[in-house]
Formats: sequence, structure tokens, C-alpha cells
Amino acid sequence: MNKTVIKVVLILLATVSNCLAGSCAKSLDSQCRKEVKPDPVEKVLKQLGEKTAELKSYQCLVEYEVNQPTFESKTLRKGVLYYKKAGKDSALRINFATFQQDDEKQEKYIDQYIINGSWLTKIDYRFDGIWLTHIDHQLKSVQCHQLAEPNDPNEPADANKPTDPFDLVTQNFPIVGFTKVEDLKKEFEIELVLHSETEPLPYIHLHLKVKPDSVYKDDYTTIDFWIDKKLGLPARIIAVATTEDANLEGDIYQLKFIKPEINKKIDKKVFGIKIPRGFGKPEIFPLKKDEKNKDTRPKTND
Repeated sequence: MNKTVIKVVLILLATVSNCLAGSCAKSLDSQCRKEVKPDPVEKVLKQLGEKTAELKSYQCLVEYEVNQPTFESKTLRKGVLYYKKAGKDSALRINFATFQQDDEKQEKYIDQYIINGSWLTKIDYRFDGIWLTHIDHQLKSVQCHQLAEPNDPNEPADANKPTDPFDLVTQNFPIVGFTKVEDLKKEFEIELVLHSETEPLPYIHLHLKVKPDSVYKDDYTTIDFWIDKKLGLPARIIAVATTEDANLEGDIYQLKFIKPEINKKIDKKVFGIKIPRGFGKPEIFPLKKDEKNKDTRPKTND
């Protein structure tokens, strides 16, 4: 009888012990799952990367505002933006049509930027590689800046070499978020800006702080951009320019992308380059030898 009781007690103790051990293990496992939360920034960047990878064409109205706090001055240009990608070939065009200074009346002002365009005007020059063409109708001038040399067929392609127009236009205009997210992580410290849950916005707000060794270090200190939750692409960008004088405020650039159309057909003629009658010969600026391994995005006075 005593042996039977002892045996039952041992079985009960073993059962309780196993249950407790299992409960602890489940509790610890549950705790670990709760602690290992996905990085919200990585989640946003992953979604953004998926959208940009699907991007074959993009067109929208664009507003470009430059605020100069030091001079208490503001300018606003309005126009359209076109982008097209087919395999390894891609092109971008920005046509500004109006200009407004401070509170003055808006006026007609045609200013065009084309990357990887096709020449309709016969030019006695071979444009190898990737070029930016700037056509200023007020000055009646045409400038051509080489952004990248053609790939050497005898050498493997450099995966880190920027070739997409959205990558190469960023020193003229702070347009980010339309290409590889790996480049964003390389050049910026990225933070997700949270807004009040009681007033949900239709955008996801990212704050980018330029890293000390970034290619943007001489251009901008910070860039904020807002991703349209429905479309998954940037809808608004604000960048603060770098200044040599720490006591001065940097210029503030703001871009708005309005009524975007994604992956809709764009006629290739849109990217044609034609020099208007009465304009001078284009000024041509090929890459210099000491620029070929550096940041090749050309600076302009915009």
C-alpha cells in the first residue's frame, strides 16, 4: 500500500514538473516573440523598394519651391515630370512652365531638364554615356553635362555605379525615394516620424539625416519625405541645404508630386531634345579625368 502511494505521488510530481517546465518554456518563447519586433523603418523601406522595383514609368505635375531664409525670399516653379524605364534604358524629363517670386504674379517661364534624352536636332558631337541637357528659354541657352561614362564592354558592370536618372538628378533637385533603398541606407540615417493616431495622415513620414561620408554631405543636411500610403511612392520632399557659415540658415527646397500616373504609357517623343530657333550652340561639359571616380552629379545654380 505504501509503495503504491509513493509511486502515485512520484507520477504526480513528474507530471506537475513537466507542466511547469512546458509552461515556462511557452512563456519564455512568447516573451521572446514579443521582444523581437520588426524594425518599422525596415518595413517601410522594404515596401518602398518593392514599389520602385515595379516602376516602369511615372508622370506627374510637379511644384518646386526654394525658400531662402537669409534673404527672406521664396520662388516657386510649376511644371511636369516624366520618367520611363525599359530594361537597362531609362530617361527623365522635367519641364517647368511657370515661375513666381515671393508674392508677385506668376509668369510664364520655360525651363527644361532632360536626362538620357534622344536628340532631334542634329548636333556635331557624340554623346556617349549618360548626359543631362538643360534648356533655358529665358537665356536661350543649352548646356549638356555628362553624368556618367559608357560602360566598358571589356569590364564587368559596376553594380554601385549610379545609372538611373533618378539617382543622377539628385544634386540638381533633391529627389529621393524612387530608386534602390539600399542607397538610402548607405547615405542617410533614417528615422520614421510618428504622428498622432487621432489624426492619421495619408502619408508615411521619413526623416533622413545625411551621413558624414555621404555623397550628399556638401549639398544637404537633412531630407524629409512623405510616402503616399496608397501609391507607395514619395509625394512630397523637403531638403535643407548645407551652409558654410553655421550662423546662417540653409536654403529649403520643397518638391510636391501631384496627380501621379504610374506605369502608364509615355510616348518616347516626350524625351526628345530639340534646340529652339534662335538659341546658341549647346555648351558641352564632358566629365573631367579627376571626376570620373567621384560624385559625378553636376551642380547648377538652381
